[in-house]
Amino acid sequence: MHDASKDDQVAPDFERMLLEHVRPADWQNPEPRDSYDLVVLGAGTGGLVSAAIGAGLGARVALVERDRMGGDCLNHGCVPSKGLLRASRSWAEARDSEERFGGPSVAGGGDFAAAARRMRRIRAELSPVDAADRFRSLGIDVFLGEGRFDSARSLVVDGARLRFRRAIVATGARAAVPPIPGLDGIDVLTNQTVFDLEEAPGRLLVLGAGPIGCELAQAFARFGSSVTLLDMADRVLPKEEPDASAALLGALERDGVRFLGAIRVVEARTGAGGSKLITVEGPGGRAELEGDQVLVALGRTPNLDAGLEEAWVAYGLGGIEVDDRLRTTNRRVYAVGDVASRFQFTHAADAQARLAVRNALFLGRGKSGDLVIPWATYTSPEVARVGVSADEAAELGLDIDTVTVAFGEVDRARLDGDEEGFLRVHLQAGKDRIVGATVVHAHAGELISQMTQAMTHGTGLEALSDVVFPYPTAAEALRKAADARKRGKLTPRVSWAFEQYFRVWRWLT
Repeated sequence: MHDASKDDQVAPDFERMLLEHVRPADWQNPEPRDSYDLVVLGAGTGGLVSAAIGAGLGARVALVERDRMGGDCLNHGCVPSKGLLRASRSWAEARDSEERFGGPSVAGGGDFAAAARRMRRIRAELSPVDAADRFRSLGIDVFLGEGRFDSARSLVVDGARLRFRRAIVATGARAAVPPIPGLDGIDVLTNQTVFDLEEAPGRLLVLGAGPIGCELAQAFARFGSSVTLLDMADRVLPKEEPDASAALLGALERDGVRFLGAIRVVEARTGAGGSKLITVEGPGGRAELEGDQVLVALGRTPNLDAGLEEAWVAYGLGGIEVDDRLRTTNRRVYAVGDVASRFQFTHAADAQARLAVRNALFLGRGKSGDLVIPWATYTSPEVARVGVSADEAAELGLDIDTVTVAFGEVDRARLDGDEEGFLRVHLQAGKDRIVGATVVHAHAGELISQMTQAMTHGTGLEALSDVVFPYPTAAEALRKAADARKRGKLTPRVSWAFEQYFRVWRWLT
C-alpha cells in the first residue's frame, strides 16, 4: 500500500521553487541606462505583457516589481484559486457519483493538504513563464524593489533613477478590508493568505458574496468546512442577472453553504479558544456568528502608493484616472489593469497592456472603450457574462429583445447532468446586434467566448444559426438561441407571404 506520508518527507518545497523564479533572493539589479523608451511599474499580468511587447518591438525597457513577479494572478489569484476549485469539484463529483450515475460509494473527507500541495506544485511549475530571469533574457532590465516616481519623467528604485520617454503603471490592487470595528484585530484571511492554509477550517465565515467569495465559499464547503456567506446585498453575485444569482444560490445551498443576505457587519472580536466572532445586523435583528476563520472578499483597492503626485498623475478612490487611450494626466504615463480599470480581471489587464504599448510607443489611437471584456465566476455552475444585463440595459435606456435557452433543452447538458442553467442573449430591439449575454453552465467560461467574438466583430446572433456545431456539445445552446431569434421574426405577415409563395410554387411545378 502506498504510504502518503513518505511523499511529505521527500516532497519538494514548492514555495521555495516559486520564489526562485518570481523573487530570487540573490537577484542583482542592473545598472540603469541613461534613458528608457519604456519603464513599466508592476510585474503582474499588465506589466509583464507591456514589457514583453515593448522589448519584442525593439524598445529599451525597464520593468520594476516590489514584490513577486507574476502579480496576483500567479501568486494569490487565478492560478491557486482554480487549483483548489478543481480539487473541491472532484471531491463533490466523487460523493455524488453513486446517486447520479451509479458509481462507487464514496464517503468521508479527503486530504486537503494533498489538494493544497498539488495547487502549489502547479503554481511553481507555471512560474518560469513569469520569472525574473526569463524577462531578463528578453532584453529587459528587471529591477526588484520599491519603485516610486520622483518626477514627471523618472522614477527611483533602490536609489537608482530610471528616466523614461514613456511609462506604464500596472501596480494592480489588493484585497479591500473595510474599517469594521475590531476586524483588524482578529487576523482575517484574504486572497493573499487563504492559499497558505494547510487544512480546511472547521467553520468559515465569508464576508462578501461576489465572485471570490462565492468561489471559495463553495470550495471550502465541499472540502468539509461549515461555511456561512454574508453580504449587504440580498442575493449572491448581485451584479449578475437575478436568475443567474438564484441558480448559483441553489447550488451553493446544496453544497452546504449558508447564505445571509441584506446584512451589515457591525463588529468583530476574538472569542473563547481563539475563535472569531462577527456581529451582524439584518432583517432579523442583531446576531453573533462564530467561526474558526474569517475570509474577507469585499472587493479590491488599487495600489496607488508609487509617488503618483510627483509624476503629476491624478487618481481617486477608484484608481488612476485615464482617458480612452489609457493615458493619465501626465501624457507620458499610461496605466493599465486593476489600478486603473473597473474590469479587474487578468484578461482585461492583458488586453489593455497591448493597447497601451501601441498607444504609448507608436502614437496609436486605440480606445479601451472598444474592448469587449467578458468575465466568469468559476463556481459550479459557472456564471459568465459579457456586455449588459437586463437591469443595466434598463438603466441605460436601451430597448432590448431577449432570447433565453434553458440547458434542459440541450442534449449534452442532460447527458452530463448539467441541465440546470441557461444561455441568455440580449439584442438591440428590432436588430440582430448583441449587446449582452449571460451563461450559467458547467462550462460557461468557455461558452461566453463565442458571444464575445460575435460582439467584437459585430456578426450578430442569427449568424450562429449557420454555424455547424459538433453533436452533442453544450455549444448547441448558441445555435438554439440563433434559431429561436429567427423563428421570432416569423410574424403573421411573413407567414402569409410564405403561404402565397408555396401556393404559386405548387401550381408551377
